[in-house]
Amino acid sequence: MALLSASRISLFYGDLKILSDVSADISERARIGIVGANGSGKSSLVRLIIGETEPDAGTIYRAKGVRTGYIPQTPPPSLPGSLRDEILTAFDELHRVEEELKAATEQMASSNNPGDGEARYNSLLHRFETLGGYEYQSTMERVASGVGLSTASMDAPAASASGGERTRAALAKALLSNPDLLVLDEPTNHLDMDGLDWLERFLLKYPGAFLVVSHDRYFLDRVVEQIWEIEQGRLTVYPGNYSAYRLQKAERVLRQQKEHERQQEYIAKLKDFIARYHAGQRSREARSRANRLQRLQTIDAPRQEATISMSKVASSRTGHVVLRTHNLSTGYTSGDETVRLLSTPDLKVEAGDRIGIIGANGAGKTTLVKTLLGQIAPLQGSMLLGHNVKIGYFQQGLQDLPNSGTVLDAFLEIKNIPISEARSFLARFLFRGEDVFQDVSHLSGGERSRLALARLLINEINFLILDEPSTHLDIPSREALERVLMDFEGTLLFISHDRLLISLLAKQLWLVNKGRLEVFEGSFEEWMAVKDEEKEASEDTADRSVKARPRRDPSTAKRNPPRPPQQPKEDLSQTIATLENKLREIERKLEKASSKQDLNAIARLGVEHNQVQEELDRKWEEWASQPATKE
Repeated sequence: MALLSASRISLFYGDLKILSDVSADISERARIGIVGANGSGKSSLVRLIIGETEPDAGTIYRAKGVRTGYIPQTPPPSLPGSLRDEILTAFDELHRVEEELKAATEQMASSNNPGDGEARYNSLLHRFETLGGYEYQSTMERVASGVGLSTASMDAPAASASGGERTRAALAKALLSNPDLLVLDEPTNHLDMDGLDWLERFLLKYPGAFLVVSHDRYFLDRVVEQIWEIEQGRLTVYPGNYSAYRLQKAERVLRQQKEHERQQEYIAKLKDFIARYHAGQRSREARSRANRLQRLQTIDAPRQEATISMSKVASSRTGHVVLRTHNLSTGYTSGDETVRLLSTPDLKVEAGDRIGIIGANGAGKTTLVKTLLGQIAPLQGSMLLGHNVKIGYFQQGLQDLPNSGTVLDAFLEIKNIPISEARSFLARFLFRGEDVFQDVSHLSGGERSRLALARLLINEINFLILDEPSTHLDIPSREALERVLMDFEGTLLFISHDRLLISLLAKQLWLVNKGRLEVFEGSFEEWMAVKDEEKEASEDTADRSVKARPRRDPSTAKRNPPRPPQQPKEDLSQTIATLENKLREIERKLEKASSKQDLNAIARLGVEHNQVQEELDRKWEEWASQPATKE
């Protein structure tokens, strides 16, 4: 059954057509990724799907009772209170039922007839349990932790939260509402490696459907089973993940190119015949072919994506060692307080190295880079640049770009060269013709990144340091950036959560974790393989521990009630043993449900666990209150 069906929908902004004749279905277990260049209409399609806007043409059908959860690309404005308060609004219905349950309890207590209101109380209690009333707090803590929200950030005022923290809170809130259709618009922008890993595992086990707009190709490869591509206002559906889509798209483009060429040959022949025989004995035949040519539906040539050219971009030479550190410790000073973020082993960066820095948000990666650049003083230790090292720094957020002026002005302020040379160099970064006269303030994220790179590379730098260079870039812009960096002949040091970028570029990793930096001599794939082996070993150890855990013997176990007699009645002892076996089985199922992120099963098993635990406690109290057997 389809949760949602779109039939020939179109959308206009004024006279501009954003979407044209789009048709698609979302099934109950759909795993869909939407891709397309920035400005292609992805977010517009999302707003139609969630019902925020209506199409100008066509229809959208939604199955009755379908619940939709939505995480927007732009962090929502903060509400009064804390982020915890915002996330808890996901349980508004549960809180309403809880209040009604309290009122029903008070009504029963004040009534002369104990049976009054009992049916309503039982109905409300069942609803409360179904909604996870006994474990929603722990569920919220687990989900919030999974998306990377610390206890401190959850309890801090929402007004002071960063955009990333508000986005994570919105993600946690949407996940906790357990919708039938989960719609995520660029959810990976503010997540670190652990957050990405958690989100992927969650979505892989998510019981409902989800649709995600993303430029993270690694993420799309791991979680989706269908790609919707929006290009020139039209939607094309491809089965499979992102890699499968790229192969199919390449085949489709090749086929379209061949069909276009064949049709152009056919058209040329028709035009030649018409021109040759438009008068004379074969004029009727020429007019017939002219009519055929007029009715012919032309096949357009496939669009050729413009690419950045890096050939002959000069990079000056350095000595063998580009950078050394000794006994380095980084952090910052706030008032009288010194905050230590990171201690490092002695580091050595050699010419031609390609090093990726990986770590959780807030772990100190940017502070480390700014310390290496000399922008922040080290708390301890020293750094030394090698011979003839010229550094280019690509800042996260591109704060060093001017806020006004043209592209050409922004470029010439870095290096005053003849305008013809400047325009020639900028053309290699896709600023061609009148593009160089665009105002910098009107550039897209991808255009700003290209301009920042051009400003860096014109100075023949040989040590390029980048801080999250691909954030907010669409896929074509990311691929262009990758081509630039792969062709760069100097030394690279970069911070990134873009796993495909890391995989393509890094030959060595600096792993930042819990205040320490560890050097991993290998690629991203090799590091991931090591992590997978460690995870499997940890899970095997945990499984063996659970299996080896001795069964609790009612005759020797210690409880809070008074010490039981040495020889309890056999039937009560057997009941206790049975209940404890049942409790262990529920705990095993709870652990399995938690690993699958099955919130419905967690809620049901949590209620069952509480009931069995209460019964077990009563049996222990009965057993403890029995008189001791005389010897």
